[in-house]
Amino acid sequence: MSDTQKEALHKLIKQQQEGASQWLKYWQEFSAFDTWQFWFHVVMFLAPLIILYFVMDWKKALQLGFYGFNVHVWFGYFDDFGSTQGLWTYPYKMIPFIAHSFGMDASLVPIVFILVYQYTIKHNKNYYIYTLLLSLFLSFILKPILVMHNLFKFNAWANYFHLFLTYVVILVLSKVITDIFLRFQKNAKEKGSKMGTGTTRKGPVLK
Repeated sequence: MSDTQKEALHKLIKQQQEGASQWLKYWQEFSAFDTWQFWFHVVMFLAPLIILYFVMDWKKALQLGFYGFNVHVWFGYFDDFGSTQGLWTYPYKMIPFIAHSFGMDASLVPIVFILVYQYTIKHNKNYYIYTLLLSLFLSFILKPILVMHNLFKFNAWANYFHLFLTYVVILVLSKVITDIFLRFQKNAKEKGSKMGTGTTRKGPVLK
């Protein structure tokens, strides 16, 4: 690593540290425990988890959890990208060291997708239609409500339609990846079943 590269890297690290320190100071002054917005984020994190505990089909817990984790990861990537690039901002946060909304990324959005996914499985409904409707609700109803109460803020050129497109990508990726692993699991079980039912030649029985 050249001296020029070391200097550039050191400068970036210092800027990151200064930015994290400034966010912490901002959070302590405007978004800490003495604000209703902080507790709103806490409720947004805890309430979906409590609901999920009581309504989830535990017989399909692994499948639903794997799908929900996919939603969480992809949504976290997109939300973190938009936040770090300055496309949008969460003026109030539960955790100051995370660029995006922890309550939305880790709980609310993944769990509502899990519940819709579970409904489509249980009632044999079209997954893509129902999750598309959910994406429309999140993008054009929930987000404007958050904007109205200063819980979410657009910057630069981003808008609600861009959010909707990210949800579409997320619902497709999460379903496709889950289906691929379910297929792997099914194939492994079928292979194991065929091996277990294979006939073996028995020798004479001695009395």
